[in-house]
Amino acid sequence: MVIQESPSSTSSSSKINPMAAFGASGPRQDSVADFYTGKTVFITGGTGFMGKVLLEKLLRSCPGVLQIYLLIRPKRGQEAQERLQQLLCSPLFDPIRKERPSDISKVLAIEGDITQPELAISHSDRALLTRTVNVVFHSAATVKFDEKLKLSVTINMLGTQRLVELCKRMSSLEALVHVSTAYCNCDRSEVKEMVYPPPIGPDQIVSLVDVLDENFVDSLTPKLVGKRPNTYTFTKALAECWLKENKGDLPLVVVRPSIVLSSIDGPLKGWVDNWNGPTGIIAAAGKGLFRTMLCEKSKKADLVPVDMVINLMIVSAWRISCVKSKEIPIYNCVTGQRKPIKWNDFIDICFKNLRRHPLSQVSWYPDGSVTSSRAMNSIKKCLLHWMPAYIIDSFVWMTGGKPKMIKVQSKLCKAAACLEYFTTQEWEFDDENVRALSQTLNETDKKEFNFDVAKIDWDNYLENYILGIRRFIFKEDIESIPKARQQISKLYMVYRLLQVVGVMITWHFLALRYAPLRRLWSNALRLLLHLARMLPFI
Repeated sequence: MVIQESPSSTSSSSKINPMAAFGASGPRQDSVADFYTGKTVFITGGTGFMGKVLLEKLLRSCPGVLQIYLLIRPKRGQEAQERLQQLLCSPLFDPIRKERPSDISKVLAIEGDITQPELAISHSDRALLTRTVNVVFHSAATVKFDEKLKLSVTINMLGTQRLVELCKRMSSLEALVHVSTAYCNCDRSEVKEMVYPPPIGPDQIVSLVDVLDENFVDSLTPKLVGKRPNTYTFTKALAECWLKENKGDLPLVVVRPSIVLSSIDGPLKGWVDNWNGPTGIIAAAGKGLFRTMLCEKSKKADLVPVDMVINLMIVSAWRISCVKSKEIPIYNCVTGQRKPIKWNDFIDICFKNLRRHPLSQVSWYPDGSVTSSRAMNSIKKCLLHWMPAYIIDSFVWMTGGKPKMIKVQSKLCKAAACLEYFTTQEWEFDDENVRALSQTLNETDKKEFNFDVAKIDWDNYLENYILGIRRFIFKEDIESIPKARQQISKLYMVYRLLQVVGVMITWHFLALRYAPLRRLWSNALRLLLHLARMLPFI
């Protein structure tokens, strides 16, 4: 069932006149960094990819920030404090440790769990947070596209509800930034910066998931999710709807990034620390393990650098503290409107840089293509992915080794299947609020907290993206590139030789069936033999 939008629901668009919203006296003149001076910040999802970049940016560009609390759950035998220390050992924080080592002490762990009642935060820590926190960034979420609906609801919806309950008790709260996704309304081809009503209310879904057996919920999931491709986008949409209905007087903003890739600027260009989204596929292609994927190559790939998303989040918190609004300001952090790139161009640039800056110990020459034909993609997967995997694993098994290529291909095919929905469709994401927000910044803040995607140079950015995968995912030094290039050159010769042999074999079998082709083939062979005899005399 699809709920038709009423005029009142359509008017809930969070378009804000950037000048009128400030009132006649104009905006507050404090810079963004000044706003954070003396402030205490609370971050959920701080151990994730975006959370780390947010933490580093606050420390580096807002040196006056008083304290930063990270909600961290114990994991795999590690306590929250241990995980915090491990997080701060990331190369991302090397410049901070070198230039302002004392600032690291501003970061403290709050032990808790987004999936538990009251976030599993102790009574004393809750009292501390409600008394001191001024700004909250909520980025904790399960980003697994194939997550079971029950767990996705628990993290993405109930976790958000529990955080809001805590925020409503914070006496000095000035801003709450909720991180959503541009694709939470991917059942629409055009997505405005507004909250759309879902077919099923969030409270209904919570009740349903709470009372029904998990297996039964799993069987209902496709019907509940509807036109959306996964539980992630579905529960993110429900969370937005719940926030609109229950935010009360909270100074809430919603930031919706599209597909988040590596950082574009300092302190580490190309920084990335996970295999999510296209990164895992590109990394596998660089190793020669992945060569075909279902994709409409002429459609736009809406990709955005992680640090631009973070800059927008930091600025949006400053903005909501300056301008109180009954509506929820929503910011679509996207590139499709002002700096579009097509999937074909993205893939070509990535492959070009995978050959210019090759990975070490590759299995095969990095090459590949995409197709919009499911039948052709299936054939190519069998020939280019599964057949080599079975051959290699059979050989490894016979020599007493441990086969792993079939397992690797299974994971890669699963990852590719999760991306297919996004690589075969196209959306028009409105970003007027983001443009208006940029106009409220002074020139210094526009540079320090840049989220102007129109300034992206895709060739330069994607080259750093590949170098980032090489350095931060595979831990390879730049000094190893010359040796890797030598290996790639050898593989290229073998690759082209096999292609020629393949063409010749195919042509030979065709020539056996058709007389004209047989004569042409015989003449070609005689010419090749003649040239070969002449070669020593050249």
